[in-house]
Amino acid sequence: MAASPLDPISPTSWTFAETYVVEDDVLLAARARAEEVGAVAVGSGAGATLRFLAAVLEARAVVEIGTGAGVSGLWLLRGMRPDGVLTTVDVEAEHQRLARESFRDEGIAPQRVRTIAGRALDVLPRLTDGHYDIVFADGDKREYGAYLAEALRLLRPGGVVAFDNALWHDRVADPAQRDDETVAIRALTQEVTATDGLVPLLLPVGDGLLLAKKEWVPEGDD
Repeated sequence: MAASPLDPISPTSWTFAETYVVEDDVLLAARARAEEVGAVAVGSGAGATLRFLAAVLEARAVVEIGTGAGVSGLWLLRGMRPDGVLTTVDVEAEHQRLARESFRDEGIAPQRVRTIAGRALDVLPRLTDGHYDIVFADGDKREYGAYLAEALRLLRPGGVVAFDNALWHDRVADPAQRDDETVAIRALTQEVTATDGLVPLLLPVGDGLLLAKKEWVPEGDD
């Protein structure tokens, strides 16, 4: 019998794909710092996707919600232009201190990373409209809908918003799961597909990575 395109891939193939881009010592050290403080870092598959996205967009300005210990920030910076600046927001000042150690290990110039301690929904409204190539969200899942609204304001036309944990440990696809985080992420996935001017994509890398491109609007259109 011929295989169906909907047949799930085997765990062996999934692991092969997830680890296809191998993490080096700098990333492994950052991941170890994250584990020490209980910060859940993006998987290597999601990280490689973020680097690829930043490289394709030739990203010069990126916002990250949820610094952690710098794992996702390292991936993003590796894909960004050499003059690109990462603005990363986290409520945990200790996490940001560890992230700065990770960035120093990488040899990232201090002026290329702007760390802001605080709640994302307090910080994001102060950032410049239409200035950013990527907004990456890995913060409070219950606030993902509000992050999307801020991202649409912050992104330039052609920019991309990305949400980690879009499958939320297999809970989003299970309608019986009704906890606050799962309901919020499920609502986000529906909002992204229903929003005019967004091109959506849900990738089964890591714990799920939801992407949406902000379309270009022809001059004279609202």
